[in-house]
Order: sequence, then C-alpha cells, then structure tokens
Amino acid sequence: MLQECVETKILIADDQPDLIDALRLLLKPEGIAVSAVESPDAALAAVRSNPFDLVLMDLNYTGDTTSGREGIDLLGQLRAHDATLPVIVMTGWGSIDLAVEAMRRGVRDFVQKPWDNAALVTLLRNEIESGRERRQQARREQREIEEARRIQRTLLPAVLPQVDGFELAASWQPASGVGGDCYDAIRFSPHRLALSIADVVGKGIPAALLMSNLQAAVRAFATEAAPPAELCDQVNAVLCGHIAEGRFISFFYCVADSELGALTYANAGHFPPAVVRADGSCVRLTNGGPVLGVLPAGRYESGNVPFGPGDRLVLYTDGITEARNDADEEFGEERLLSLAVEHRACSAPALQARLVEEVASFTGRRFSDDATLIVLAAEN
Repeated sequence: MLQECVETKILIADDQPDLIDALRLLLKPEGIAVSAVESPDAALAAVRSNPFDLVLMDLNYTGDTTSGREGIDLLGQLRAHDATLPVIVMTGWGSIDLAVEAMRRGVRDFVQKPWDNAALVTLLRNEIESGRERRQQARREQREIEEARRIQRTLLPAVLPQVDGFELAASWQPASGVGGDCYDAIRFSPHRLALSIADVVGKGIPAALLMSNLQAAVRAFATEAAPPAELCDQVNAVLCGHIAEGRFISFFYCVADSELGALTYANAGHFPPAVVRADGSCVRLTNGGPVLGVLPAGRYESGNVPFGPGDRLVLYTDGITEARNDADEEFGEERLLSLAVEHRACSAPALQARLVEEVASFTGRRFSDDATLIVLAAEN
C-alpha cells in the first residue's frame, strides 16, 4: 500500500460509469482516492483546479468512435499543463497501435481492457511513486535555478553609475531563468565610464557560471589606464585556460569620455554595437579580434570614434536581433537600428524601453534566448 501519510488521489477520465465504479472498489482498499470525469474538457478542468498523483484515461469519449483523437488531444493538453503528471491510457485489444502512439506522446503506460486487478494496482503504485519523485526532482531543480538566478543578478550592476555628460539605461532578460548574457558598467571618474556586454554560448547554469568567471576577470583587469584591446588580451588569456571545449564568449568593451567626446573600444566577436549620430547616420563598432576563450594567441586591437552631444550608443545581444515572431521571422539588426535612428532624440531610458518594447511586441512577449540591450546617450 502507498504511504498512508501521503494522500493519494487519481483522476479517471472515462465515459463508462460501470468501469469507474469497478475501479473505485478496486482502489479504495489501496488508499487511493478516485475522482472521475466523463469528457476531455472536464478532465482538463479537473487537473487545472486540483492536484492529482496520476491520470487514468480512455482515448475515446464519443459513441461509436475509435480514432482516439479526443484522447490524443487531451494528452497534449495535460502534458502542456504539467509534464511531470503520470498519465496511463486504458484501451481495448483493437487499439494497441493507438496506445503505442499515445506513449510516444508522453503516456507512461497503457492498460488493456479488461485488466488484471493485481497488475493494474502494481502499475498505478509504481507510476504514482515515480511521478512524485519526478516532481520532487523538478522542485529541487527549480530551487537551484532560482538561487542561481539570484546570484547572477547580484553580479549585474545593482545601480547604473552616473557620469557627467552621459545618460545610461540597460535591460537584461534571461530566457530560461538563468542565462549567458551579462553586462557591466564601471565609473572611472566623473566624466569617464567603461561598458561591457557579453554573450556566453549556451544557456542555463553552465553558461551562467562561465558568465560569472568572465565578469570577475573583467572587473580584475578594467582600470582607467587599461586600453580596451589590452583588457581583451588579458581576459582571453584567463578564459582559454579555464573554459570547456565548445564554449566561447562574444564580448565588447568600451570606455567613453564625455570631456574628450570620444569612445575607445575593442570588439571580441560580438554583434557590432552602433553609434547613432545626432544627424541620423550610423557607425558600427567592429575593431577588435576573435571571440574569447578559443585562441590563446588571439590578439585584439582598439578602435576610436567621436562620441559627442546627441549621439547614442546601442549595445545588444543576439536575443534581441534574433527574436522571432509567430511567422518565424527575425526581428533583425536592420529593424533595430532603424528604430534607434528614428527615435534617436529620446533619452537613454526612453530609447532603451522603446526598443525592448518593440522586440517584445514583435515576438508576442516570448523570448527564446537571453536578451540584453544597453543605451548610452551623450547629452546635448
């Protein structure tokens, strides 16, 4: 018998009252409480409003039908609601092939009608216990992800630094709770600011751990006297000795000076950020070298561009430009930069918020990849 301290409840979805009565009588001595419904809609409503340890369901609900389409559709809806919920299908001898198809779609097992009582009870016990273990594991993994995300957020700037002559705004949206995007902002002086943005290949906790290593290295080497190319050289040397095969990081680092009206940068294989001029022209920042963590002997070069009143610097990761809509169309760099030019007179927070909102509206607010966007505005 299942553990008495844990209430065990299953849902039976079948349109035959005598079958449901028989199952109630069989399972009551086993400590299994039964709820029953007679239609797919009722089954879905029951699962959405009550916790169950298992669903035992038929595939056909309309008289004289044998296609099992109703059951297959219900199965998809149950899986979408809770992928850890065990589902067992009841089927007649003539629909074994259909039951096998259902198992391919996530059903844990199937029971032939008429069933063997002892075998059915054993099957239900095993699947209920397995389902509980899967849910416990899912809860543990979710707690770990939440903790990793909390730690990751503490590595990002809690408050963006204020620098004379500049206005700064940033957003960071991980796709799966924990992401491989990161950014940083370091104030060197009242008029001098460093910015970095990076994208670690991959997602989840491994990418987040690599991101934390990158951020620590950048913080260690970022000084007011260090040219961007030299910083990339140093960070790359550190990462090449401590990065798993197949992993790499695209990275961009720049130093902006409001007194000089200039921006110095190095691009390590990242999507080229854009300087949008006050007159609407655009400059892409491409000077640099290869991605970080792959070539120990990789070398980087710095680039320099004017950055004066009315100019806007837009930095982003591929989660922005490669975001897709329902028609599988990419948002794209051209669309992003066109919007940045169109709204270049906006403040940094307003421009950043407008661009992110455009991407969110385009995708139906579904991001399939980590998405980071930063705007630095040189005040008029």
